[in-house]
Amino acid sequence: MMCVSSQQPPIITTSIAQPEADAERERFPLPPGCAEDFLTANGQRLHYVEAGAGPLVVLLHGFPEFWYSWRANIPALARVRRVVALDMRGYNLSAKPADGYDIATLTTDIRCAIEALGERQADLIGHDWGGALAWAFAMREPDALRRLVVLNAPHPGPMARELRHPHQLRRSAYIGFFQLRGLAERALAADHFGAIWRTFRQADLDREWLGDDDIQRFVAAIARPGALTAALSYYRQAARRGPAALGVARVITAPTLVLWGEQDPYLDVGLLDGLDRWVRDLRCVRFPEAGHWLNQQAPNSVNAEVVAFLTAEGHQA
Repeated sequence: MMCVSSQQPPIITTSIAQPEADAERERFPLPPGCAEDFLTANGQRLHYVEAGAGPLVVLLHGFPEFWYSWRANIPALARVRRVVALDMRGYNLSAKPADGYDIATLTTDIRCAIEALGERQADLIGHDWGGALAWAFAMREPDALRRLVVLNAPHPGPMARELRHPHQLRRSAYIGFFQLRGLAERALAADHFGAIWRTFRQADLDREWLGDDDIQRFVAAIARPGALTAALSYYRQAARRGPAALGVARVITAPTLVLWGEQDPYLDVGLLDGLDRWVRDLRCVRFPEAGHWLNQQAPNSVNAEVVAFLTAEGHQA
């Protein structure tokens, strides 16, 4: 398939904004040495931040984030690689179409973005929803992947198993609420996106790694017209088929590094059990004191693990 190439934010609307109009809205400060631009992937205009040179590494964020969640990782990775942090379809300054949030379309977005950046292959690093897409990409597009890094995002095989147990069902209950169209949007947007403020503020009692200015940027990005409904559409499309939508049948052959914050309130550490059944070349590193937002909470440790993995002898591009 060919690819073409602490002010309070406003309450969201569910209208779909044109990317050209959205691009004129507020942008956020870039890490040193970074530039931002747009590319066309799978017919959609996607925003990205870039730094460094060399083999391509693509960073995929989670919910309710955007490229900014990688702000403490991009400079370290850019010392050894060309790093591109995408705003995924529907998020921040990227296009917000009314549909196309199924796994097949989203993984095609990634492949087309790699091609639009002038490459045939890339390393993928994904967190949360970005990690789920990275797992899917590894199974659906193995020829376009060199190495895979996943942070606190479940492989569909163990996830299907763990969802049979009450402990993970309780942790995943919010996904059921996200299926309620309109009601979920209104609840999340209420009180100037108070639910999202609370989610980030409760992530860590010390929270030295995440100031209110940082949270405000995440809230402002999800408050862009159409962004919240687009972000929830990831969950709604996935719920139609469950974990099997990612393509669980294919064993991943790419060298894979999994980094996991054990204090994750949404994902049980038991999701790592038996993962080697699905991944041929696997290394797992656990962070007992960190939680779901691992790459933001422990960036120095994450950066060290990822750089060592990307540059290890035998894993060179």
